Amino acid sequence: MYYSRDPGSGQLHHQPVQPIKTNRYFQQHFPIRYPFPPSIIPSLHSPSISQMPLCLLPNRLLPLPSCPLITCHASPAALRSSPSSPPPTLPNLLNNTTPVPSLSCALQCPHFQSCSGCTHELNLHRPIIVDEADQFFKSLGVSDFDFDSGRLWGWRSRAKLAVRGSSMKPLIGLYEEGTHNVVDIPHCKAHHPNINAAVELLRQGVTKLNIEPYDEDEGTGELRYVQMAVTTYNTSLPAPERYKNSKVQVSLVWNSRNENSHNFEKLNALANFLWRNGGPKSDVRFIHSVWANFQTSTNNIIFGNRWRHLLGESGFWEHVGGIDVSLSPSSFGQANTRAFDNLLRKLQKYVPYGASVTDLSVKCVEVNKESKLSFEKTVERLPNYVDSSISWHHADTSVEPLSWLMGSEVVVVDPPRKGLDASLLDVLQTISSLERKAKSAPESIAGLDVCNLLVSVLVNSSSYSKVKDEKRPWVLRAMKDSVQIGSKPALEDSESLPQTLIYISCGWESFKEDCKSLLSSKKWRLEKAHGFNFFPGTQSTIHLTVFDATGTAFPDLVFFPP
Repeated sequence: MYYSRDPGSGQLHHQPVQPIKTNRYFQQHFPIRYPFPPSIIPSLHSPSISQMPLCLLPNRLLPLPSCPLITCHASPAALRSSPSSPPPTLPNLLNNTTPVPSLSCALQCPHFQSCSGCTHELNLHRPIIVDEADQFFKSLGVSDFDFDSGRLWGWRSRAKLAVRGSSMKPLIGLYEEGTHNVVDIPHCKAHHPNINAAVELLRQGVTKLNIEPYDEDEGTGELRYVQMAVTTYNTSLPAPERYKNSKVQVSLVWNSRNENSHNFEKLNALANFLWRNGGPKSDVRFIHSVWANFQTSTNNIIFGNRWRHLLGESGFWEHVGGIDVSLSPSSFGQANTRAFDNLLRKLQKYVPYGASVTDLSVKCVEVNKESKLSFEKTVERLPNYVDSSISWHHADTSVEPLSWLMGSEVVVVDPPRKGLDASLLDVLQTISSLERKAKSAPESIAGLDVCNLLVSVLVNSSSYSKVKDEKRPWVLRAMKDSVQIGSKPALEDSESLPQTLIYISCGWESFKEDCKSLLSSKKWRLEKAHGFNFFPGTQSTIHLTVFDATGTAFPDLVFFPP
């Protein structure tokens, strides 16, 4: 067993098998020019810190490197033309018929040997799994599968890091493979440069204020973890300049029950240090806000249930998918904001639309009850001219899943890595045979979502005329926790069932099984497939697939292509 970070959530947890590090040969024998070359600069405060890589400088002072976005190519001949003499064993490598990977698309990170965050150094633009996905989709009749490589370095806009070591030498990073020893990663190539800058500032504050990092063996210490979340939201800047001028929300996980604990003054002092040296009145101005989370548990769960806003802006916004989205520190947020935005914009092209988009009604089903407030803030910023009905439900789609599908045209599923819940998959497989049953069953709301399955059901609000009384207890419980924005849709003509299924997959193996099950039912036809490079340096990719209903179960199906 070893501990590592989940590439999607950043959570530190057990893993049964160690990831394989590849192509050490290149790192040892080829001189690599890093995207962020080191340089000597003055310390922000501590005279003992005389060296700081340029990647830790605020972006206002440092232009970001030009990062390849799609593909990179290199041939063996290009490597042979290097002016430096190759080592004695190099000819055997060059005589190999396997193409030599491109160093220009290599991770080039000094922490790769010990850090568990990345598992692959080379070909960041096209992980090995992409070729497998391409062949898989071709075998199912989809020949135009494409893969969006995205930004290869500096892509991570959200990071959860452990804080260990001592106040004089704090370690801020991830666990070393196979251990619970924290690896310091000040020059992480995946992090947005301002995350690295905020980590360096935090390191200085811990040393200056004598903050004791957490000792998990003894359960002592003060600072356990830190979450760094980057926002590029800044309407005063042109869109191309927002990434390099983004700001960081810092969440300090403090080893105490609440703000009344004896060491709260040290927490306040650390927050003030960060704000004074990185806030709006400082020279660098890359700190967005400082939050505190209180956690005394001895397990591996990073956050406790108690949060407190200390300094800076209380609202945290990001612009993705064409709208402004509110995120609290406790909310789940995609680590790769740019890739997520690209996926959402691609998804929008496959949502059927009628004569007017103002007729669109949206239901969102979410496991995380903490997202309720963020949902309410987000819909408040939707354009006033959109006359729509939007609702949020804290519910479990595995309980009475048919009730969520009735009356809908499109279902968007975004399951966890294990894939679709068995009950929902079963309903989707037998959907046409259930149509008669659906016509006699009223639309309803389900209970608690233990599977963390997000389902957004897009329906035409014009199909509703009156609301039926609901008496089922699990439905009433979910309705109590729901949020309704706009006119409440009525449910009389809710017998229609989905015509389009959009599946967002973060678990490749489970998706393949779900896909085969859906297609074997003869109720769905796979139409489109797209891949997204959410986590360069790993084999974890996200896939967006579109299924259309087959047969004559939906005689009124009208699909308007994008």
